[in-house]
Amino acid sequence: MAAAIPTSIDEVTAKWMSDATGWNVSSLRNEMIGVGVGVASAVYRSHLAGTGCPASVITKMPAVDPNAAFTSTVLRMYIREVKFFKTLAKDVPFRVSKSFYGEVNEETSQFAMVVEDLGKMRIVDQVKGMSAADARRAVDGLAAMHAKWWGKADALAHDGTTISLGDPIYPAIVPMVFAEGWEKCTKEIKMPDSIMQVGPKFGENVAPLLASLAKGPNTLAHGDYRADNILFGANDELTVLDFQLIGTGIGAYDLAYFVTQSITADDASKHERELFDRWIDGLLAGGAPRDLVDKKALWEHYRSAALFCLAYPIIASRGMDMNDKRSFELIDCMNTRFDRAVRELNLASLIK
Repeated sequence: MAAAIPTSIDEVTAKWMSDATGWNVSSLRNEMIGVGVGVASAVYRSHLAGTGCPASVITKMPAVDPNAAFTSTVLRMYIREVKFFKTLAKDVPFRVSKSFYGEVNEETSQFAMVVEDLGKMRIVDQVKGMSAADARRAVDGLAAMHAKWWGKADALAHDGTTISLGDPIYPAIVPMVFAEGWEKCTKEIKMPDSIMQVGPKFGENVAPLLASLAKGPNTLAHGDYRADNILFGANDELTVLDFQLIGTGIGAYDLAYFVTQSITADDASKHERELFDRWIDGLLAGGAPRDLVDKKALWEHYRSAALFCLAYPIIASRGMDMNDKRSFELIDCMNTRFDRAVRELNLASLIK
């Protein structure tokens, strides 16, 4: 029988960790990490002492901020991540953290996960932006995942493993939480003119935008594929974190989010079409049926997805303290990069 799901980090004790993992943990100390990186959970590094246990693991629980916890619960984000590690983690074509414990109450979304601590791997600060070389590696891994489920992922949404980008829950919730984030951001951050052009009409465009991103051929979408969720090993091997937004939809969704918000605006200007073409080549090399890879249509999906991605920094800001330097810098840089995308991809033309 699995250990009971803790209701607070205070319940993550040496005894609980021993029961949850089967290790003999004699002492434990929890340290909160992940502040200012836009996470939808409370994330801790649990330092362990004992026999047969690692020196540290990562423990994830519901967000402390009530706004972030509300959004995560309504969108079934905690349920999705637990299910990912139980069903799909073994099949993705890149490294993910080993899971030692993962349980969720699907009625309340109370959850806890204990996963491998990969903190010694190379981390790319999203605020600084990912280099072109690392971006190519990240796009190759993304293409390999998309190719594996290309045209086959609707079944994952049907059985509840993922949520479709066209699910009614998104247009029911996203405009509301976007409006709250928009009010906060426009008060606390200097917003680029291009964002002020599209932001006021964004909420009413959510439903058609998302519907267009779930019309197939659908694949497994990571949902939050960005620099802060990507690590590199000693030989630059790709490792991907955070599967709370795992979904079913058009693969261009992940690519547009990554390119428009994880590399600098200057690098995006230089490499955007190259990275898009590299993704297309990776799909075909990974076995996606050629007749289901329409490059012209996927570019238009890419543009629609790029527009929808304004939702990420605006909604995330609801649960972030803009007085915290890293939190402010993350939201500000994502907005600045979105400004580039609006101008160069003519995204305002997609707003009705």
